Amino acid sequence: MKTRESEFHALLPRPERSTVVVGPPGDGEGYWAGAPSAVESDGRIYLAYRLRRPIGEGRGYAIVVACSDDGRRFETLVTIGKDEMDAESLERPALVRTREGRWRLYLSCATAGTKHWRVEVLEAGDPAGFSARDRRVVLPGDARTGVKDPVIVERDGLWHLWASCHPLDEPDQADQMVTEYATSADGLEWTWRGPALGRRAGAWDSRGVRVSAVRFTSGTVVAAYDGRASALENCEERTGIATGGDPGALAAVGSAPWAESPHRGGGLRYLDILRTSDGRHRLFYELTRPDGAHELRAELR
Repeated sequence: MKTRESEFHALLPRPERSTVVVGPPGDGEGYWAGAPSAVESDGRIYLAYRLRRPIGEGRGYAIVVACSDDGRRFETLVTIGKDEMDAESLERPALVRTREGRWRLYLSCATAGTKHWRVEVLEAGDPAGFSARDRRVVLPGDARTGVKDPVIVERDGLWHLWASCHPLDEPDQADQMVTEYATSADGLEWTWRGPALGRRAGAWDSRGVRVSAVRFTSGTVVAAYDGRASALENCEERTGIATGGDPGALAAVGSAPWAESPHRGGGLRYLDILRTSDGRHRLFYELTRPDGAHELRAELR
């Protein structure tokens, strides 16, 4: 029987069919290129992604916004550094074009000297025009919760957001994560609606779950998410599937990851799925290499 989940399964990553879009800034563990967010506009593909070095050498030191005519070769338009954002590290961005034609870049920023995360937004008339001088905090988190890695969809006049939330009460437990859901009339002022996807005790995603991509279908919401079972799997999450009739109430499907790297650690995370104007799909995701570095890969379906 063909289900919504099986339809989405056809869009899950197949690393053997993928190509490297951006390589890591170095070789070995701790060097990453990934955490992508893609938008198609006027026949071009725009991609925001994060560059990272190991802890002690910069961590998530920059967010790059780039463009491409073919979805494989990207030209850098602008780079935003962590120091410009007064952040200790930067993680997954969210690139959005509004219905009015404006561009927004939502940035996950680590507050220096803490395990706290917040989300700020930059806005510009063109993707090359983003500047940290025009920043605004939109998801501040608080003393008990760090917020990062937003997935944002504007649909039928309502903005939907899924964000990774981390508890801060016990510092050695801050790697745990659940996905919370929020809505907004303008994509700037958000109202939290509660947990959208939680961890499953004893399962491969028992330590943390992070929604990475969302698709609205007829009467159903289908999401890809990153999961891990332990703190040791932090940064090596694998991809799962969750569905629901409501964007704020998703349930994981199956008892095992739906996609992972064949290499050490198994990390395949931050999947983004871009439906293009020609009816096809471009998949972007972060994949662990044999040497432990992470590279940004893409597939065309």
